[in-house]
Amino acid sequence: MRIRSIAGAMPRTAVRVTLGLALLAVPATAVATSAIPADEAPAGAHSAPHHARAAAGLDDPAKKEIAMQLVSSAENSSLDWKAQYKYIEDIGDGRGYTGGIIGFCSGTHDMLELVELYTQREPGNVLAKYLPALREVDGSDSHEGLDPGYTADWKKAAADPAFRKAQNDERDRVYFNPAVKRGKADGVGVLGQFAYYDAIVMHGDGDDSTSFSSIRERALAKAKPPAQGGDEKTYLNAFLDARVWAMKQEEAHSDTSRVDTAQRVFLDKGNLALDTPLDWKVYGDSYHIG
Repeated sequence: MRIRSIAGAMPRTAVRVTLGLALLAVPATAVATSAIPADEAPAGAHSAPHHARAAAGLDDPAKKEIAMQLVSSAENSSLDWKAQYKYIEDIGDGRGYTGGIIGFCSGTHDMLELVELYTQREPGNVLAKYLPALREVDGSDSHEGLDPGYTADWKKAAADPAFRKAQNDERDRVYFNPAVKRGKADGVGVLGQFAYYDAIVMHGDGDDSTSFSSIRERALAKAKPPAQGGDEKTYLNAFLDARVWAMKQEEAHSDTSRVDTAQRVFLDKGNLALDTPLDWKVYGDSYHIG
C-alpha cells in the first residue's frame, strides 16, 4: 500500500472540505433517499451481537453505495458522489492537483497511476499527453507541464465512461478493497469496515504515525477486535479514538465531526450494519439517507 503523504507535506487527504476550510463558511443541508429497493436491502442488525458474524460486508452493493455517499458528504458537502468524476483543483495542501471521486493527487502518485490505467485502456485519450509531466511532478505540488490545459482536459475526460470506470477501479484497488479486507479479517461489520475505509481515504497507509496502519495499531493497544475475541463496539470506539487523535495532529484535519457526529453516532446507536435510515452531521451540515 502506497503512502498518501509526500515529504514535507501534511498527510495526504482527499478531503476538499477539511483542507478547504472555506467550506466551513458555506453551510449546506443535504437530504437524499437511498435508491436501493427495499427488497434488496440487507436485514436490520441494530441489535447484532458484538462479535464476528457472517453478514453483508461493506462490499455489498447497497452498503457500498452508502459508503460512497457518507464519504462524499465529508469530502464534497454532497451525497452525489458521482458528480465528482470531473472535480479537479489545487486546494493548496502541497499535493498539487486534487481530482475525481476519491481525491487523486498529482503529488502523491495515485493520480499518475489513474491516468496510466486510463491510457492503457484508452490509448490516445485526452489526458495521455500529460503522463510525462505527471511523472515529473509526482511527489511535489508543481503544476509544471500540466498548466494551462490539464484541468479542462480532466473535465473532458470525465465525460468518458472509460475514465469514470478507471476512477472506480483505482478507488477500489487502492483504498476500498484493502479496507474491507482488513475489516473482515478483524471481524468487524459494515460500520467498522467503513471506519477503516474512511481512515484510509483521509490518511492513506504507510509507516507514519497518522497512517491507517498506525491508527489501527493504536486501537489494538487499547482493545481487541472481534477476531481476537474482543467486543466489537469497544474495539471500534478505540479505533475512532485513535482516528480522532491522528486527525488532531494536523490543523487541516482538526475538525473531527466526520467521526464525532457521524461514525460515532452510528456506533453509539449500535448500528453496526449501517442500516438505513441514517442521519448524521459533518461540519455542522445535516445529511440523511432513508
